[in-house]
Amino acid sequence: MSNKAKPGTPAPKSGQYKSTGSKTEVTAVKGKPLPPTPKPGQTWTLVDPTKHKNK
Repeated sequence: MSNKAKPGTPAPKSGQYKSTGSKTEVTAVKGKPLPPTPKPGQTWTLVDPTKHKNK
């Protein structure tokens, strides 16, 4: 599975996403729609997945 996702699609995993060709980063929650990118035609790439602790 690729870590790239289009704007408006549900985030495949929770974590920090960075838009291609930009320094913009956003925090996304799994299953919630990703925000628009700064420029048309860009995608979001997962750069730091959320780490879950088991209790």
